[in-house]
Amino acid sequence: MILGLDISTSITGITILDDTGNVLLFDMVDMRSKKYSSFFLKADAVERRLVQLKKDYNIDKIFIEESLQAFRPGLSSASVILTLGRFNGIISWISYKIFGFEPQYIGASTARKAVGIKVERGQNAKEIVLKRVMELEKGFLVEYTPHGNPVAGCYDRADAYVIARAGYLSCQTLKK
Repeated sequence: MILGLDISTSITGITILDDTGNVLLFDMVDMRSKKYSSFFLKADAVERRLVQLKKDYNIDKIFIEESLQAFRPGLSSASVILTLGRFNGIISWISYKIFGFEPQYIGASTARKAVGIKVERGQNAKEIVLKRVMELEKGFLVEYTPHGNPVAGCYDRADAYVIARAGYLSCQTLKK
C-alpha cells in the first residue's frame, strides 16, 4: 500500500492507495486550531495520525511532496521556505521511525505531470488539481463554504492524492 503525504504546518493531506491503485483513504490532519500552538504540537498531531495509519493499513511505500526549493513571488519568503522544509524533514523522520523505511520524494510539478494534470502559466494550480482529482476519483468529496469556495483541507487532500498516484505510477513503471 502507498501512503501519499502533502505536508504543511497548517493542514497535512493524506491519501492511501492499495496495491492496485484504488483509493482506500482520503484524509488530513488539521493543525490550524490554537491547541496546536507550537511547531512541535503540530508534529505530534501528524505523528499520532501516522501511528494510527500503521495500525490500520499495511503501508509499504511512502511518497512525500518535496518541500519548496525556491522563492515564488508573492507566495513564499525565506522564513516560510525554512519552516516548511524543517517541518517536512521532521515528518519525514517520524514516518521513517514509524514505518521502518525511508520515504521517497516527488516534486509537485513532476507528480502533476505523471498523473496527467497540465497547469498552464498563470493558472491556479490548486484549483486545476482539485477539479481533476474530482474527475478521476468519484469518491473524493468536496464541501464548499457559503461563498462557494472549497473548505479548508480540500486542496491538501487533492495534492496528497496526486503525490500518492504519481508514486503508484512510478512503482508500476519499475515493475515493468
